[in-house]
Amino acid sequence: MRVVYEDNHIIIVYKESGEIVQGDKTGDTPLSDIVKDYIKEKYQKPGNVFLGVVHRLDRPVSGLVVFARTSKALSRLNEMFRNGEVHKTYWAITKNMPAIEEGRLEHWLVRNEKQNKSYAYAKEKPGAKKAVLEYKMIGRTDNYSLLEVRLLTGRHHQIRCQLAAMGCPIKGDLKYGAQRSNPDGSISLLSHRVEFVHPVSKERIDVTSPVPSDNLWQDITK
Repeated sequence: MRVVYEDNHIIIVYKESGEIVQGDKTGDTPLSDIVKDYIKEKYQKPGNVFLGVVHRLDRPVSGLVVFARTSKALSRLNEMFRNGEVHKTYWAITKNMPAIEEGRLEHWLVRNEKQNKSYAYAKEKPGAKKAVLEYKMIGRTDNYSLLEVRLLTGRHHQIRCQLAAMGCPIKGDLKYGAQRSNPDGSISLLSHRVEFVHPVSKERIDVTSPVPSDNLWQDITK
């Protein structure tokens, strides 16, 4: 965990792949608890520290996570996320190169709770939710492509599912068709940039994530 932005109302941290944002049945220490401890220690706060979880990142994904430090910021950020006022940009490394280097993907996604997996369809189906993203190829090595992805909706496993439906599963993402896992259990998807108007001060916040330290990420983002 690395803090990349903080003020009295919000804190934005870099999540390593493998860390969980909120507590789950694994019993592993969630990022929310680590951030609370950081605030408690840094500001010498007695008693319980308030920290609101605004959104999540899948466990194998790395990158930026926004937390609220006050209830006022939490309620406003929740509303901003619902209204699409928080703009998130992702970077994804794929084995296959997209047929078109830049485009917009629209699918209908059906979530299978039991499998914890989403399925993409070209046409609307019962229980499906519309999923829209824009992508652009911004980097390449001999074997991999780097795609910049901008989410226009926020669905379960949306980027993972839609890129796989395009024939470009994310490196390491066995669930969506990658041929092999990454050694550290991650998938090569990074929550790279977050932009929004501060819920209290109304200043423009624009934060960029560090890039994972492994060789492929370093090579492809040069």
